[in-house]
Amino acid sequence: MKILVTGKNGQLGKSIQNIITGNEKNSEFVFVGREALDLSSQDSIINYFNNNSFDIIINCAAYTAVDKAEKEVELANYINHLAISKIAEISNKQEIKLIHISTDYIFDGISDKAYLESDDPSPLNIYGKSKLAGEVAVCAVMQKNAIIIRTSWLYSEYSNNFVNTIIRKAQKFDELSVVSDQYSSPTNAGDLAKVIIQIINHKKFRNHDQLTQIYHYSSYGVCSWFEFAREILELANIDCQVNPIETKDYLTAARRPKYSLLNTDKIVKDFGLEIPFWKDSLKVSLDNLL
Repeated sequence: MKILVTGKNGQLGKSIQNIITGNEKNSEFVFVGREALDLSSQDSIINYFNNNSFDIIINCAAYTAVDKAEKEVELANYINHLAISKIAEISNKQEIKLIHISTDYIFDGISDKAYLESDDPSPLNIYGKSKLAGEVAVCAVMQKNAIIIRTSWLYSEYSNNFVNTIIRKAQKFDELSVVSDQYSSPTNAGDLAKVIIQIINHKKFRNHDQLTQIYHYSSYGVCSWFEFAREILELANIDCQVNPIETKDYLTAARRPKYSLLNTDKIVKDFGLEIPFWKDSLKVSLDNLL
C-alpha cells in the first residue's frame, strides 16, 4: 500500500513522519512538500499525479496564515479550495482513498455547546471560508472513499504554533497578554497523527465503498487561549506573568470564533478511539520539546 502525505514540513506532516518510522511494515509512505507538489499551481498538481500513483492520500498541506489570508484571498482559496478540489478529482478518477484535514474555523463560534459534524458551518474569516470550500469540493467530487477530519488549535514540537510562540515570547518578556474569551480544545498534532494511522488501518476505512464522512477530532476538555498559555508556562517552568484580555482589546485582521469546541463522539464510536485530555497531551509534547 502506497500512501502520500502532503505538507511534509508542517507540524502534522512531521508528526506523521515521526510515528511511522519503522512501524508500518506493509505500507510505503511518501512525504512531499511544496518543492515537489506545489498546491498553488494546477500544473504542478497534474504533473505530479501523472508521474506518481498512490492508494491513499493524506492531505496535511494547507494555507494556515489566518490573518494574512484576509489580504491573500486568492492564494488561500487556491491552496485550501481549488487545489484540494483537483486532488479529489484525481483521487476519484484513480480510485485513491483520501483523508483531508480541515478546521474548527468553519464555524462562527456563537454556539454554547460543542459542534457536531452535522451543524451548519458559518466561517467568520477568509481562512475558514477557503477551508469550508475545500470540504464542499471533496464531498461533491467524492461521494465515497474520502474522510474529512476537522481539528482545533493544533500544536506540536514542530513549526510555528501557539505553544512555541508563547514559550519564545515568555523567554523574552516579563509579561504577556493573551485573549481570554475565545474557547476550544488544544490538539496535539502527534495525537492526530496517531489517529490518522489508526484510521487508515481500520477495516471501516479499507472498505472500498465506504461513503465519504466528516469527523471531528480534538483533545478532550476546553480552555481559553489565556488558560492554554498559562498551562504551557507552568509545565515549561517559565516565570512570566500572563494577563487575560478580551478579543475587543486584541485587534487582528481576521475575526475568530468565540467558542469552537468540537464534539468528537462520532470518531470515537466509529474507530474505537481513546482521546486524551488536553493538559495530558500538552505535558507529553513539552517533555519532547524542552
